[in-house]
Amino acid sequence: MGVITIPASRKAESSTAVKDTKTTKKAARTKSKTSATTKKKTSSKTTSKAKKIIAGTADKGKILVIVESPSKAATLSSMLGRGYVVCSSKGHMKDLPKSRLAIDIEHNFEPEYILVKGKAALKNELLKLAHNASHVLLASDPDREGEAIAWHLADILGVNLNEKCRVRFYEITANAVKAAVKNPDYIDINKVDAQQARRILDRLVGYSLSPLLWKKIRYGLSAGRVQSVALNLICEREREIIKFIPDPYYVITVKADDSDRHYELRAYKFEGKTLMKNNLPLLINTKEKADEIIAEIRANELVVREFKSKNVSHSAPAPFRTSTLQQEASKRLSMAPSHTMRVAQALYEGLNIPGRGHVGLITYMRTDSLRISAEALNMCREFIKSSYAPEYLPAKPNIFGSNSKTKVQDAHEAIRPTDITLTPEILKDALTPEQYKLYSMIWNRFMAGQMSDAVTAKSTLKVKAGRADLKQEGETLVFDGWSKLWPLELKGGELSKIKEGEVLSLSDIQNEKKATKPPARYSEAGLIRTLEENGVGRPSTYATIAGTLSSRDYIEKNEEKRFYPTALGMIVDEFLAQYFNRKDLSSIVDAGFTAQMEKELDEVEEAQRKWLDVVSEFWVEFSNTLEEAQEAPKVELPGPEPIGEACPECGNDLVKKRGRFGEFIACSNYPECKYTRPILSTIGVKCPKCGEGEIVKRKSKKGKTFYGCSRYPECDYVAWNRPAGERCPECGEELFMRGANLFCAKCGYKSQGDAVNE
Repeated sequence: MGVITIPASRKAESSTAVKDTKTTKKAARTKSKTSATTKKKTSSKTTSKAKKIIAGTADKGKILVIVESPSKAATLSSMLGRGYVVCSSKGHMKDLPKSRLAIDIEHNFEPEYILVKGKAALKNELLKLAHNASHVLLASDPDREGEAIAWHLADILGVNLNEKCRVRFYEITANAVKAAVKNPDYIDINKVDAQQARRILDRLVGYSLSPLLWKKIRYGLSAGRVQSVALNLICEREREIIKFIPDPYYVITVKADDSDRHYELRAYKFEGKTLMKNNLPLLINTKEKADEIIAEIRANELVVREFKSKNVSHSAPAPFRTSTLQQEASKRLSMAPSHTMRVAQALYEGLNIPGRGHVGLITYMRTDSLRISAEALNMCREFIKSSYAPEYLPAKPNIFGSNSKTKVQDAHEAIRPTDITLTPEILKDALTPEQYKLYSMIWNRFMAGQMSDAVTAKSTLKVKAGRADLKQEGETLVFDGWSKLWPLELKGGELSKIKEGEVLSLSDIQNEKKATKPPARYSEAGLIRTLEENGVGRPSTYATIAGTLSSRDYIEKNEEKRFYPTALGMIVDEFLAQYFNRKDLSSIVDAGFTAQMEKELDEVEEAQRKWLDVVSEFWVEFSNTLEEAQEAPKVELPGPEPIGEACPECGNDLVKKRGRFGEFIACSNYPECKYTRPILSTIGVKCPKCGEGEIVKRKSKKGKTFYGCSRYPECDYVAWNRPAGERCPECGEELFMRGANLFCAKCGYKSQGDAVNE
């Protein structure tokens, strides 16, 4: 383990420096003195103080382990015992100041890091602990951000970068923790450089675009590198919806019987030509066409042409990575991605489990890897072998490859339980309801991923009626396999077997007129999936993207919790798309170019590129584009929208305005008249408490939607979920809506509505 010494100052690298990518670790550590940015301005006082405090004390005392969070520190303290002192840095100790750019563009983009506000006392405490320690181990999270935190801590405490001072915990269990501290590694300077490059790029974009938006649109606006792509996706989807023209079509359903067998067939061909397009009968597009087909069916016998059934194997699902965990938690648990990550963080850092003490329950939750360690695979297979019938255990472990467009951080594993024998049922009383639900989902998904294929029987019945062809498909479960633990969605129900040539009796024909629907707006999970598919963003950033756009008033959520852009969001996107959608790296609204930048950051981490080259190349193109955009005309924002009412206090027009918590009604004579009132958006449901008022949608001071009675304060009815205006068929209490589904908060009754595409 490394003795605490004072590192030499690091000089900024030259953008023309090129070295062999097969550099040895020792050479890479030597390179670290010049590969990351010079710290003379910010570290000279700190290292001087560290030298005075630490000199001559390196071999005395206990081993100091520094982690990011206090809860993780508590968990590690119980595992490591008396020979260690574990404390928390509470996140970053150093960062760029918020008040200015703090990037010296003229001098190799040197960043000016300062101590995070409010952390002076913590810095002094860490220095004192280091003074009494024999060694210092830096155990921040095992990703780029954590590596940068460790690097800054090394600077503050005077830890020698040429010594093994870095510890990475991919799971927080006693064995893993003890093994990690006994085998420390070097700080990965390439990973630090990749994080620093991302930080500098984001700062350059944000602090350059904001003044431009203030000048051209409105004061106080801002834009980000990755967030601009997400905003563009949401705005482009909205434009598709606005331009969409529905096409009518008819669904012809034939109900037919044969003694005790019943079928529901649909017309899919006429005169030998298909009626289907995009899996819908879109070619039955007029009532005349539908009537002709129906007349043909009525005039002819329903003769069975074919009945086929075959078994189909369904491969087990992959374990979770960050994006898929967020998507499934949103879909199944109605958890926002940011909330999912907070709950997962608690499961990773460790909880007090009766009989076991503090223990981390899942592996590190910011990962894009699907790799599973041999030890975990063996443990899982042994558990399946002892808990289920032999046919549930495949002959070999299931191995999953990544379909991500981004580089996979394979030092990480997939998200899995640290101990498969800790089943959700065992832990239920030790976890909060949300922790239990999320842990159950992770446990079931990981276990299901190592079980045998599920097998279904897919059946197809084809019937001929003159010139019309009808079809019905069904699917039944033959062997549940992995679906014993993870849902397998079957298409259609059981289809009774019937012989070719048999004649069915017509009992009914239904002709339903429908219309094509516009593409659905993005849910939070759907947006994350699209960003990942396009190679934009990283596991550490997915959860914050939508929240950032919402906080800027660029997007909002509708009743189905799907994103739509505000008028301001559309204006900002149109401006950015007009001036920053080019065929070069300055195209911050183009997913392809943003993904290319992510790829280059990965190459920095792999020592294939220099961080300074990546930043320099981007800035040359971006600054040119920025200069051209300075000549753009000022965007005229639409004025407040009159609502056709006079102010009850001064008689001037009332207008609709937008504030921090959404839209509201105000007097056009502001500031002389300060009359305001909220916009009461009724949902067409009578108040279930007083029966007189209408239920209206409101916003809390924190911006959260809730529902109340329009007669408030006379009636104080309030609900966080949208009332459905119906009563529960089981207990009689009121029903609420979650998406397209109804549920009862009292007895748990649920009614499935139509599924909504992402």
